[in-house]
Amino acid sequence: MTDTLAACVKSAVPRARTPLRLLGTALIAATLAAGLAACGTTDTTDTIRINKEQGSEENISSLTTVINSNPSDPEGYNTRGSAYGRAGQFSRALDDFNRAIELNPRFYQAYANRALIYRNQGKPELALSDYNTALQLSPRYDVAFIGRGNIYRQAGQLDSAMNDYNRAIALDTTDPRAYHNRGLIHQLRGNHAKAIEDFSTAISLSPNSAEPYNGRGISYVALNDDENAFADFNRAIELDGKLAESWANQALIYERKGDMKRAYKSYYHALQLDQKYQPAKDGVARTRSAGFGN
Repeated sequence: MTDTLAACVKSAVPRARTPLRLLGTALIAATLAAGLAACGTTDTTDTIRINKEQGSEENISSLTTVINSNPSDPEGYNTRGSAYGRAGQFSRALDDFNRAIELNPRFYQAYANRALIYRNQGKPELALSDYNTALQLSPRYDVAFIGRGNIYRQAGQLDSAMNDYNRAIALDTTDPRAYHNRGLIHQLRGNHAKAIEDFSTAISLSPNSAEPYNGRGISYVALNDDENAFADFNRAIELDGKLAESWANQALIYERKGDMKRAYKSYYHALQLDQKYQPAKDGVARTRSAGFGN
């Protein structure tokens, strides 16, 4: 589940120890023995997903025409900056957000958009400063609470992150990331019932996103509810079959059931999708003999 740019103003040996990474969201890796143990993993919740249509040359060209017709309007720069961000042209996006802020120093959405670009560039300090500014200008801006919460969470400041997610939710946000990311913290702390509740809310708000299904599935695994976990992992694959984590999670259930041949096939498929994904590497190594190398 990825962060969005605002364009408008208004895996384991059965019951044993193998780390699992939550799909694209993880601060968590699970080990199955007495419970789930946590370790840091790659997190893509703040990654801008490239959108060829929104970031197309044609769309950017049309936005440039709008800007040229009214070069003193900050909204045009903010909108084009969002398109540049979607195209992965972060330097140009920053230029536009900077210009929007120069024209309107109280343009809180532009600060939040710029923060997301900084976040994708690996500059969390600058991103945090912009989120703080956005919240000073608009204390009820849920997007900024969620974005800032993500920075806190990834820095291990879980209490601060939880506070920001709670504040966004108290504002009746409809952004599924608030619930999804709060669920990650509940999960990390072993509060799996609460995690499942938050992941379920995220699913209700964004039913076509694979990430919360994987997150909820991991908590089901922790509660030894393999049936519901398997259903969630399979649904995640249906929604996005190109994510290695989903296939490795599915393989985990096969492995817990003792179906090593199917586990091998799913781990192997995960490894083909992401050669660097360690749980898939480990799973293939454990189940290779059952898969007969196929």
